[in-house]
Parts: sequence; C-alpha cells; structure tokens
Amino acid sequence: MRIRILGSAAGGGFPQWNCNCGNCRGIREGSIQAKPRTQSSIAISANDTDWTLFNASPDIRAQLESFPELQPARRERDTAIRAILLVDAQIDHTTGLLLLREHTEPWEVYCTAPVKEDLSNGFPIFPILSHFRGVHWHEVRTDGTSFAMPHAPGLTFTAVPLKSEAPPYSPHRHSTVPGDNIGVRISDSNTGKSLFYAPGLGHLDGQTIEHMAHADCLLVDGTLWTDDEMIRGGFSERRGAEMGHLDQSGTGGILELLKKLDRPRKVLIHINNTNPILDEASPQRRVLREAGVEVAEDGMEIQL
Repeated sequence: MRIRILGSAAGGGFPQWNCNCGNCRGIREGSIQAKPRTQSSIAISANDTDWTLFNASPDIRAQLESFPELQPARRERDTAIRAILLVDAQIDHTTGLLLLREHTEPWEVYCTAPVKEDLSNGFPIFPILSHFRGVHWHEVRTDGTSFAMPHAPGLTFTAVPLKSEAPPYSPHRHSTVPGDNIGVRISDSNTGKSLFYAPGLGHLDGQTIEHMAHADCLLVDGTLWTDDEMIRGGFSERRGAEMGHLDQSGTGGILELLKKLDRPRKVLIHINNTNPILDEASPQRRVLREAGVEVAEDGMEIQL
C-alpha cells in the first residue's frame, strides 16, 4: 500500500491567508524553520494505478498537480482517482468536490449516511454536482464490518465512528451521531499491512485505541498542541475539544497515548497553523522527535 500525503494542514492551510500568528508571520518572513502546507487530504493505492482519494480539500487542484501519477494522460480527459472516501462533511474535506465537477462520469463517493445528509442539505454539494455528472453514493456503515471497493483492488476498509464534532451546518452540531466523523482502517491484502487514518479525533475510546494499537501506521489528528491554543492566541473562544480535536500535550492527549504504542509508525496530520510543531526548531517539535512521532508534510509518502 502506497500512501501519498497530498495536504497535511488543518482548515485554512499554512500559512493561512488572513493569519498573522507567530507561525504564519514567521514562515512569510523566513524567520522560522517551517514548510507551507495545503489542507488535509491523502491518496492511497495498492497497485500504483488505481487511487482512492481520502477527502477533497479546497486545495485539490494544486495537490493533484503536485503528484503527476494522478494524471496518467491516457485519454483526452483522465484521472487515476477511482473513488473518493469522505471521513466527515467539513468544508476543508469536501469543498474540493466542486472543483472536480469536470469528471467525465459520476464520482464514486463513499461516506456515511449523516455525511450524505449534510452534503445534500446544509452544505448541498451533492445537489450542485447533480447538474454536472453527479455522484454515485456508496454508504459507509459504522457497525464494524469491513468492505471492499471495486475501484480499490487489494484494499479493505473498516470505518470506526469517532467522537468529534459535526459541521456548523449539520443538524447534529453539538450532538453528534455515529457517522458524523469516522476514522478508517485500510488493510492491504497483499502485504498484510494496515493504516489507521483519523484527521479529526476528539475523544479516545476503547475501540479507537484498539484499532490504533494494531495498525502498522497511524495518520491521526495533530491539529492543536494545547487545548486552549486558539483562545490564548486570540483566534477563537473555543477549546480544541469543543471543535472536535484532541490536543497533543495535555493529560489524556494524543501524545500520551502514542508514547504507549510500540507497534505503529506514528504520524500527525491536519496540523493547525497555530500549532508550534510546525516550526521544526521548536521545543514542541523536539518533544515529538524524542517520542518517535512524525509530523506529516505535503508530498510525504509512506509505503506499507
């Protein structure tokens, strides 16, 4: 299984267009050691030919251009993306669908029923796309059953319901239901290896920890270093937990768990522009290195 990190930042990217936090200002001025990042998305293939896109960010065009293998140019209009799997209905994970409207056939889109509801009503991307080629929706269930995609040979998928947060336009805002947010376990039948992908993770329950512990690689929520990071910076009145993101450094945070896991390769993704780990010379980044935790960056590849 080959995993390509198309985008590694949280919503808004890095630097964010209107932000002058220490990180965004620092990368513009060249005063910190950091790399620009687009909004979170990955692509996976078991054969280097058929690719599954996980989330379609607003930066999708630039991300596709950065990875020529997704444009094999076998005909006048072509793509190597065979299917799209959405882990939630958030703007930074779905707006890119609108930018893919020129597809020559309906997109094979996999998501849960609550996500389909949000993308049909509150943020009506699916009805808008029906004026073009539309989407062919496949329901992703959260009952623990695994499923295969005809468009992703060699791979098996298992959706894990996560406690995070539904989008502002969702009827489930502040009262999430199973399927509003999912993590996905992706297993390769050829190598026997597996990835657990969860860019939005607001709570660690037993089922989630079990999937994480038995994966060969983790790509998990690295949004915020501290729960009050946005409040202290003057950017929000909400804590990370209220936004559906578990912080890294606090008691019960993601780093505390990752230090206990011996098996998987550990990579943080969906990094917010305010997070000090974006500065590669920061003390926080050093803490991660000492814990054996990596920080995803655009263009990074993982082979399992």
